[in-house]
Amino acid sequence: MIRKTLKSYTVITAGSVLFALAFDWFFAPNQVAMGGVTGAAQVIHVLAPVLPVGLLTIALNVPLFLAGWRLLGFHLLASSLFSMAVSSAAIDLLALAWEFPAMDPMLATLCGGALLGLSLGMVFSQGATTGGTDIVARLLKLKFPWLPMGQLLLVPDGVVLAAAALAFGDVSAALYGAVALYVTSRVMDMVLYGLDICKTAYIISDRWQDIAGVLLEQDRGVTILRGQGAYTGEEKQVLMVAFRQRDIARLRRTVHDLDPRAFMIVCNAQEVLGEGFGDYQKEG
Repeated sequence: MIRKTLKSYTVITAGSVLFALAFDWFFAPNQVAMGGVTGAAQVIHVLAPVLPVGLLTIALNVPLFLAGWRLLGFHLLASSLFSMAVSSAAIDLLALAWEFPAMDPMLATLCGGALLGLSLGMVFSQGATTGGTDIVARLLKLKFPWLPMGQLLLVPDGVVLAAAALAFGDVSAALYGAVALYVTSRVMDMVLYGLDICKTAYIISDRWQDIAGVLLEQDRGVTILRGQGAYTGEEKQVLMVAFRQRDIARLRRTVHDLDPRAFMIVCNAQEVLGEGFGDYQKEG
């Protein structure tokens, strides 16, 4: 238990430091607006440079933690407080230790968004947040558990970017921030859910038994659903198959070889849990 906790907090620490590095290296020196409470602190810092971003982030996070602590639970609250403290301190310490030069804004946007997504994915994977709108996203996740964290973050962060555009008086800063936010959400979802996105296929064929037999021989799970044609009223057997993105060509070829007239629908499956796929994580 102690070893597991130590490993978890090591990952949280590394992710929090990368979060600070992304802000100090790519966002701050290039006037790229950042979402979340850190972005709000960035705006206040521009208006009042004497106030450090890290300290402002902690101050702005307090009401959010007070609002969410009942729903977050002890582990998430403790780990999130730790992550917020590390990331906020690292932002101010890095700014004091090194002055990062400005670069091309679009390059900063893409690299900063990717690094930020990696850092948030690491922190979220351990059942923690960096505070701020991450907490809002966590609370939204309790209400909408089927939506991925990256998409949920777009809601509160989008509001902050709109406010940043007004505060900076420069729409381009907020537009760059929006691009970075999109990159962040995509990279974070890849870290949390994996690069190999799963898919689900629904296959309707008169030769469903032959198709199911071949798929079972390929060590693929198959579920038979009962269906009925709305026009003909004829009963149909629908095969439901969960598979990984890399297997789509083989599945398509198998179905076509056995029944060229088969009707197949392939859908994205954000998260597949069970034998042969992922395991359920309580903090996921």
